[in-house]
Amino acid sequence: QVQLVESGGGLVQPGGSLRLSCAASGSFSSINNMRWYRQAPGKQRELVASITSGGDTNYADSMKGRFTISRDNAKNTVYLQMNSLKPEDTAVYYCNADYRILIQYFEVWGQGTLVTVSS
Repeated sequence: QVQLVESGGGLVQPGGSLRLSCAASGSFSSINNMRWYRQAPGKQRELVASITSGGDTNYADSMKGRFTISRDNAKNTVYLQMNSLKPEDTAVYYCNADYRILIQYFEVWGQGTLVTVSS
C-alpha cells in the first residue's frame, strides 16, 4: 500500500506564499501522475494542478500563473508552490497519486492540509 502525507499548510495573509509538499511512502513499482486538489467550505473538490512522471504539468485556469506544481521523483514527492494567494484560495488541499504495483494500477489520496488566506 501507498500513503501520501501532505505538509506545509497554514495561515497566510493575502498576497503571501506557501509551499505544500506531499510525500509518497510504501511499496510500489512506480508513481505515475500526481495531482493537487482543493475543497473549500461548502464547495465541491476541484483539481488544482497535475504533473506526470515525466514532468508535464496542467493547471486549472484560475491557478495559472500563481501556482506551480513540481515533483522530485527520487524522493517520491510532489510540491505546490502557491504565490499571490487570495482569500478564495482558502481550502483543504489534497494530494492524489496514481501508482503501479507490477501490472496493477491504484489511486491514493492524502489526508489533506488546510490553507487559510486571511488578514
